[in-house]
Formats: sequence, structure tokens, C-alpha cells
Amino acid sequence: MSFDTAMTRRGALRLSLGVLAAAPLMTAAGARAEQSAPEFVLGEQVMGDPDAPVTVIEYASLTCPHCRRFHETVFPRLKREYIDTGKVRLIYREVYFDRLGLWGGMLARCGGKDRYFGFIDALLRGQENWTRADDVMAEFKKIGRLGGLTDEQVEACLRDEDKARALVEMYQGYRDDPRLTGTPTLIVGEEKVEQPSFERLSAAIDKALAG
Repeated sequence: MSFDTAMTRRGALRLSLGVLAAAPLMTAAGARAEQSAPEFVLGEQVMGDPDAPVTVIEYASLTCPHCRRFHETVFPRLKREYIDTGKVRLIYREVYFDRLGLWGGMLARCGGKDRYFGFIDALLRGQENWTRADDVMAEFKKIGRLGGLTDEQVEACLRDEDKARALVEMYQGYRDDPRLTGTPTLIVGEEKVEQPSFERLSAAIDKALAG
């Protein structure tokens, strides 16, 4: 199975929704884990000063290798120079091309708001491990432990159909954005930045800051 979804067309995004909505990651121990379900955060997540003068939207898939490379090579400098300095507010929107991406999104939200971006970081950096694993749950449990979740909490979160449906409904709310043609897609203000290197993003952000 190929996970290179960067050039997937918007039609394929719609096609996947029918199987995503009822796609919790089931396990034999799921029933025992249900009572220990952790906090689950819904809605799009935001990094940075809510009053920052420039808003950047990132559309990303957790199973997209191009998103992983962006996260490892471009994002650290974007965060250091623009988000951490109060110039940019980042809105992170998950794109679900497949069930694995949906499960990853569920895991990222299992530990609540404060741990969300930490889980996103761990999932992207460890992408080659969990997207290719024979036992996906085992890999998710490893990541969950890094974020302070028990194995039981991870199981309880990932088997919840209501959570899966809620995330698919969230995704349906922005999947038809005409600017979303692949992942990662970066939008600065109202401007889509093609092939988002740090230099192109920086130029677009500086232009927006100059007003």
C-alpha cells in the first residue's frame, strides 16, 4: 500500500469518507479499556498567539511523506522565527486520505489539547514505523506512552466510533476548500504558497506583516 498521498486529487478525498466514518481501530481488549478513555479534544487546533497579526493554515496528512519532510525540515524554523515570536498563528487541519491517517488523528487528540502537537510531532517523525507496521495498535501504544498515555487509554480512544465520526465530520467541513489540492498545503492569509519551502513561506508572511 502506498502512503504517498501528496498528489491525491480532491475527488479521492470524498471517496474515502464512506469507509472512514465507521473505522475505529478495534482490538480484543477494547471492551476492557473503554472505561479508561482519556480526554479527547475536538476541533481544529491552533499553535501560537491567538492575536498574532498573520494566520497560516496548514492542511496535512499524517500518512503523507511530504508532510513528514515539511515537518522535519521547514516547520522547525517557521515555528522558531514566526510562531514563537508572536507573528504567526498556525491553524492545523488534518486531512484523512485513509484509515491510518484517521487513527493517527484520533491518537493525537487522545491526550487533550496540551499534548496534541506533541503527538503530531511524534506521529510524523515516526511515520515510517506505524504506517508500515503489521501491528498498528502496538506502534500507537508506543507513541501513546511517550505522551503519558497508558495502553488501555490508547485502546479506548482508538476503538471509539463516535470519535471517528466526529473527526470525519470536522474534515467534511473544510475538505472542499479549492486551495486544498494535496498535502501539505500552506495558506498565508488568503494566499496559497506553492511548494512551501521556508523561503517561500517567509516571503509570504513578511508580505502579510507589511500589510
